[in-house]
Amino acid sequence: MKKVDDQEMAELVEEVLDDPAENLLADQVVELTNDLQRTRADFENYRKQVEAQKTQAMAVAKYSTVDKFLPLLDDIDRAIAAYDKQLSPLQKSLDKTLKSLGLTKIDSKNGTEFNPDFHEAISVEDEGGDVELISETLRPGYLYDGSVVRVAMVKVKKTKKA
Repeated sequence: MKKVDDQEMAELVEEVLDDPAENLLADQVVELTNDLQRTRADFENYRKQVEAQKTQAMAVAKYSTVDKFLPLLDDIDRAIAAYDKQLSPLQKSLDKTLKSLGLTKIDSKNGTEFNPDFHEAISVEDEGGDVELISETLRPGYLYDGSVVRVAMVKVKKTKKA
């Protein structure tokens, strides 16, 4: 098939426009070309939407899996607390594995400042201060890929600034 350059194309279009019967044909070609372009754009939008839905479904599935895994982590933490000497190697391995999966514990050690975005206060002991510090962690909280999966359940103590 012969390749047509821009000048030849312009001459062919001019010839078609001079003939009324071919002018109708040119209008149909333009209309069909526009329809094709709209169809292509619609398909591209559909493809992007399906890809976004697929990504969202995968994220929801991962989040759900992690959420169901948290009670097991709580049990492992309790076992490690009860048998610290025997299970300390397990704790290191567990922490490394969780980090590689994007799951990290929220810092809720004693003396850490209370943050309602990461901590849920179950009780507050007021010692006449304005600084809220964590006095005890009842249940650890977790972040998954930087988002809160579960807030830490803590006891809070209001103390004066040091």
